[in-house]
Amino acid sequence: MDIKTVRQRLSNLKKGWRGIDPFSLQFRLTVGATLVSILGIGSVGMWTTWKTQQILVGSYKQSIQAISDRFPQDVELYDDMLPMSEALQRAVDARTLPNLMVVVTDDAGQMIVQTTDVWQREDISTVIATLPAVPEPAIYEASDRYIILSKVPLVIESNNLGTLYVAQDITTAHTMFWAVIRNLAIGSLLAMVAIAIGIALYVKRSLQPLRQMNQLTTTLSVEDLDKAQTQLRYAPTEVRELVQTCKQMLAKLSESLEQQRRFVSDVSHELRTPLTVVHGYIQSTLRRSTNLTEPQQEALEIAALETDRTIRLLQDLLDLARADAGHRHFNLETFALTEVIEELLGMASKFSDRDIQIEAAQEKIVVEADRNRLKQVLLNLLDNALKYSEPDQPIVLKLDQGGGQAVIQVCDRGYGIPLQHQSRIFDRFYRIDEARARTTGGCGLGLSIVKTLVEGMGGSVTLRSKLNEGSIFVVTLPLSNSLDLI
Repeated sequence: MDIKTVRQRLSNLKKGWRGIDPFSLQFRLTVGATLVSILGIGSVGMWTTWKTQQILVGSYKQSIQAISDRFPQDVELYDDMLPMSEALQRAVDARTLPNLMVVVTDDAGQMIVQTTDVWQREDISTVIATLPAVPEPAIYEASDRYIILSKVPLVIESNNLGTLYVAQDITTAHTMFWAVIRNLAIGSLLAMVAIAIGIALYVKRSLQPLRQMNQLTTTLSVEDLDKAQTQLRYAPTEVRELVQTCKQMLAKLSESLEQQRRFVSDVSHELRTPLTVVHGYIQSTLRRSTNLTEPQQEALEIAALETDRTIRLLQDLLDLARADAGHRHFNLETFALTEVIEELLGMASKFSDRDIQIEAAQEKIVVEADRNRLKQVLLNLLDNALKYSEPDQPIVLKLDQGGGQAVIQVCDRGYGIPLQHQSRIFDRFYRIDEARARTTGGCGLGLSIVKTLVEGMGGSVTLRSKLNEGSIFVVTLPLSNSLDLI
């Protein structure tokens, strides 16, 4: 394996660790279930170790206790036939077992009799001799050996002959026992790792429908709310119920939005006609009446202005409703951007004497779009730039192309848009400053219409703005593949 491959794997591992979210449901369920499994396996392993050790040591203790209890009887049995010293030796020899040492000492600590065993050494005998008398066999560690020792007075026919030592070397059994425990611990650790991986995979699979639902709702558009589909196979019942509830909620939301669209469309259509008639009568009255007082004329002019503003608002609402319902069609054609810009400047010069500059990186940029809709888009953006910038500051239109896209930038040096408002600036009826909106006559629909129209023509619109430095609205449209105008 070369260094490049190792570095790549380490990089992937780091990315994987960085992608872990400690607050996610998957992480919490995995960690919780893993900890419970580790505690369960660890507790069972510790209890098994303790219990096995108790059984192993207990069996040796019972054997030594039995020898200690039977030894005086054996001595009495041999004492009837032999002298006491020989009786003691016979009793010791009768109890000789592998790794078992039986020693009898007098009151002065001098050895009377003992077994001869390969494990018996002077240092062990010295340690044993210094141990106090114990009522029951106990385990001791002496010179790297583990010994179970019983040290009791030796009383024969009410005569205290000295002290009886019975010691069992369990070093080999102790070593084998802990070797088994180490293997068991390693096996338990591997089992815990396997269980953790299994739990992580199971939790990830169980939560897959939720993840799919999250991805679906992230990419779901308003038009597709009632078409949400996700796979529910092998999902837990609670997850299936939650996903089903979400789908029902999306269906109800889609129905509600559709009713809202129909309501807006119907109301806009029904109100626009009578308001147009009222506006016409007011304008006619203003033109023909010469006997109006100044307050009457001012009132009619305000009424005409507000009526015209309401008609434009209703027209915008009707346009948005038609776009939402998919009834708005675009007449895509091939034309040069400079043609539309020249027409636009001609229209703007009739209503404003502001300085509008054009900067084109290429001589002719040919796009495929709806000419009238593009005019409406640029007029809205120019209107915004004129309203929210100082009269002595120019408005700049920059034209460029790249990556198969035509780029139109509408730049002003106005107040700018605060960062916290930029993500919602294209939302319907969203206005940064209500007071400023009333003075400029805005209703919060212009940029929303711009976004709808540009996306309908296959393009996009974005914003770059700094407070007190100005704003730049960037419109991108697909370039034409036709060579007729080039």
